[in-house]
Amino acid sequence: MKLRIVSRLDVKGPNLVKGVNLEGLRIIGKPQKFANAYYEDGIDELIYIDTVASLYGRNSLLDLVRLTAKNFFVPLTVGGGVRTIDDIKEILRAGADKVSINSAAIKNPNFIKEAVKKFGTSTIVIGIEAQKNLNGIYKCHIENGRQSTDLDPLEWALKAEELGAGEIFVTAIHKEGTGSGFDKFLLKKLTDKLRIPVIASGGAGSLSSIKEVVDYAKVDAVCIASMFHYSLVEKDKHNNKNEVYEEGNTDFLNSNLKGYKGELSSIKDVKDYLIQNNINCRKVHNLHE
Repeated sequence: MKLRIVSRLDVKGPNLVKGVNLEGLRIIGKPQKFANAYYEDGIDELIYIDTVASLYGRNSLLDLVRLTAKNFFVPLTVGGGVRTIDDIKEILRAGADKVSINSAAIKNPNFIKEAVKKFGTSTIVIGIEAQKNLNGIYKCHIENGRQSTDLDPLEWALKAEELGAGEIFVTAIHKEGTGSGFDKFLLKKLTDKLRIPVIASGGAGSLSSIKEVVDYAKVDAVCIASMFHYSLVEKDKHNNKNEVYEEGNTDFLNSNLKGYKGELSSIKDVKDYLIQNNINCRKVHNLHE
């Protein structure tokens, strides 16, 4: 199987946002413009997360999903506020290929079984937001990282697999948005025990950090946000287009991205680097063939 390069777009209302540790969200620009650029640059998959859906009890991305599904031909996963069978039905009807479920699945594990029975294993992704405390103990969080639980990420992932989930989407909250590298130790615990694919999210900050997590943890996909978002912003500024971030937090975007410690990189750069290092992934120019 080829390694998948996935871009995560966190959406709040009409805006693409990005923070650190799922907090301090800043407006970056319009999600559709970023998604369009990533599609043209050869992304393998897109993941939309409604960051405030849990607060309002609903996912509000349906219009964005319809527009994306109409124009792009890569797998699309949608998460945030997915609580019922009807929620899943609406998201899939809008054009998504998969749904990512976190809070509702933890509160009612049988929801996974019901969803799989109705829509199939390949459609149901279980999102795990894992936080490591000062004692090195990991716990699952819900409500976009706002609330802790007593669940261990590995135990919960194994339970989700048993209930029929087709994929596990793991975000290390303590790494997310920092550019400091993935939590490869947590990810290896999961990939060593699970039979279903694991997507690594949280911490991508350099080409070497991506290679490292693939080599060490044998993940099936890497999900990248900040590296791609900020790279596109800088490219846009350099070309004097002012398109992708015209309604973004320009103070932050013009301040050399204060607080972000990682590198900036394009999808092509990532794929070229991985291929040069003997990691099997889809070349950019083959995407539309």
